Amino acid sequence: MPASILNQNSPPARPIDVVPETYTTPATQSPQKLYAEVVVNIPLQKVFHYSIPPYLRENLAAGMRVKIPFGNKITTGFCVGFTGTPFTDKTKDILGVIDKTPLANDLMLEITRWLSSHYCCGWGEAISAVIPPVVRSNRKEKWNTFARCSGQTSTLNQESLLQMKSRASKQARALEILLEHSNEISAKELIRISGCKMPGLRQLEKKGFIILENRLPDAVNTYRTTGQLQQHLTLTQEQQNAFDTICKKLTQPKPGVILLHGITGSGKTEIYLQAITRSIEQGRKALFLVPEISLTPQTIQRIRARFNRVAVLHSNLLGTVHQSEWNDIKEDKVDIVIGARSSIFAPLKNVGLIIIDEEHENTYKQENNPRYNARDIAILRATYENALVIMGTATPSLESYHQALNGNYEKVVLSKRIGERQLPPVDIVDMGEEVRKRRGYNIISQRLQYYMNQSLARNEQVILFLNRRGFAPYINCKRCGFVLKCQRCDIPMTFHKKFNTTLCHYCHAETRPPESCPDCLANTINYRGFGTEKIEEEIRNKFPDCKIIRMDSDSMRVRDAYEKALTAFERGEFHILLGTQMIAKGLDFPNVTLVGVISADTLLNLPDFRASERTFQLISQVAGRTGRGTKGGRVVVQSFNPRHYSITYAAAHDYEGFARKELEYRKQLNYPPFGKLARIVFRGPKEDKAKEKASIVGDKLKEFAKTHGDHLKILGPSPAPVTKINNLFRWHILLKAQNHTSIHDALQGIAEMLKPSKSVQTMVDVDPYMML
Repeated sequence: MPASILNQNSPPARPIDVVPETYTTPATQSPQKLYAEVVVNIPLQKVFHYSIPPYLRENLAAGMRVKIPFGNKITTGFCVGFTGTPFTDKTKDILGVIDKTPLANDLMLEITRWLSSHYCCGWGEAISAVIPPVVRSNRKEKWNTFARCSGQTSTLNQESLLQMKSRASKQARALEILLEHSNEISAKELIRISGCKMPGLRQLEKKGFIILENRLPDAVNTYRTTGQLQQHLTLTQEQQNAFDTICKKLTQPKPGVILLHGITGSGKTEIYLQAITRSIEQGRKALFLVPEISLTPQTIQRIRARFNRVAVLHSNLLGTVHQSEWNDIKEDKVDIVIGARSSIFAPLKNVGLIIIDEEHENTYKQENNPRYNARDIAILRATYENALVIMGTATPSLESYHQALNGNYEKVVLSKRIGERQLPPVDIVDMGEEVRKRRGYNIISQRLQYYMNQSLARNEQVILFLNRRGFAPYINCKRCGFVLKCQRCDIPMTFHKKFNTTLCHYCHAETRPPESCPDCLANTINYRGFGTEKIEEEIRNKFPDCKIIRMDSDSMRVRDAYEKALTAFERGEFHILLGTQMIAKGLDFPNVTLVGVISADTLLNLPDFRASERTFQLISQVAGRTGRGTKGGRVVVQSFNPRHYSITYAAAHDYEGFARKELEYRKQLNYPPFGKLARIVFRGPKEDKAKEKASIVGDKLKEFAKTHGDHLKILGPSPAPVTKINNLFRWHILLKAQNHTSIHDALQGIAEMLKPSKSVQTMVDVDPYMML
């Protein structure tokens, strides 16, 4: 193993702000294998030593799982190396070896070790996170249960469903899902979505409402085709210049990172595909990361048309498919892996190119342990494998843009759309003025409705964007001001009209909406605000002859729903596509001539220093969905803050202007990219305990900061913006420093204080994206 892994005298070394320049293939393991270094899936940066019985020594290699005695129980650990000098003379024996071959190779062990150190989690936690559960379970092919509606179900009316809800709400939910999606779905998926367990489904079958059928899963769609492949398209001069730069980099021993800054519709995907071809011609392979599972179908379609040996990895795959894809990658049967965030850990050998599409997206950041950013892991992996990283986007993250300005990344610009098509004009509608003119609030402004009428009359398509799901974001009483809040969280419940329920979008608690005010008992309940469900109802009323499809996490819950919806819209089966951020990027529909942003203010008002950047990015990205064909396009942005710089710069398609202004603000406050951040959240069922723990840790950190001068600042402790989630009160502390070294020194100094207890849980997030 690498020498850094073999050092047992301390926890993994802290990472530096620049990734390592070299990676040497580890030397052959010690032939004696007297003691194994083992890590366990716990939040502890510690390596344990175990004796290896003679009969296991030939079977054990680094990266395999082992059965070990741990405290007073038997548990599973990962062998990460070997040593001849254990920490203690009293070592316990390994009880058994689980795997026949390593689940993690030497490179992945080194990456997870860095990940553990940088993101302050256990090494065992990191390894467990990068190997999919289905691979760890080593499941074999088995019979699956599928559910579909019976003929009797079609006779159910809304009143019958409401009666069933009062007696068996989860069974009613399962029926609604089956009725909504018509096609059969696996019982496992239906249970996950509806919450109705298998006994409930058996009851529905007994009543004659559904049919359950057991059979083997369909053959795995591995995307390894052998048919006629499409030829590459001819590049424009600007694309050719970008491609030439990439080809030059691919021949260098240390290719580094290219920031491909191309406006929407400029042909970034074609450059990706031709770069993959060049990498394969050089005998190397490619990883292609996309930010959303919803983008995967179109990406797969384009790549399958050009290449034979393609694998797909994302969390929405069936277990058997996921395992098959992982094994094929590991067995060297593919050249290209496409997937979301976690596919950066795919066991692909000899990687020469890593593509990160829409690199600015916050979905590349994982929000549970280990809280890694796939963009940073990609750069680390590429450094180890001497691969090129291409980060493509129309709206670069300010961190990546700043790296390019400083010369750490090579910036390549695509400033023109394919076919010399122009970026669409953007109309900003002042909704405050709209309210005054029309003497009341209307969700759809007069200007947006006018342009919708024009586009639909020409048989063109429209995309409407709102980053808020549900029907009404909160319910209040007009008389006394009561607001219906989640009893377990400090946020209002959202009303979902289709299921006649109120839902907490944090803990998923569900209640029936009140008919009268619980406080004053008056019949003055009011549904305030709007979400995608209400917009859908409004559009159906205004445009009764048009077919509309809604894409959000409520309507796209069943596997393959994304792909089916997008395919139907592409075929012209729907006139209007309404959705949340899953439709804001990466989609290419030439017949879309109008995009409407219903409210540009949903992100702008969040208590987050990245709120302006995210608003600019979302407006720019969703605006890029139109004007891609010969018919041109237009964008209408509705806002109560029409003169905010993030909106005006997005309307002008001026990324450089926005970046200059936003970077000025960031520099004044020493926020990223000029400074580094870490966030510690304290959660507990009793607020005073969470506050007390946060105060003790905060005092310790402030003492530590005094010795670092201006290099480290501690903000807080204070209540988190969302003060309670799932019956846990939340306090947080923000660490702000010039570099990661200062942050890791501070966190190392309080490591013992951050161990979880029964009364307070702690969560450390290095380089946080979510500040709520």
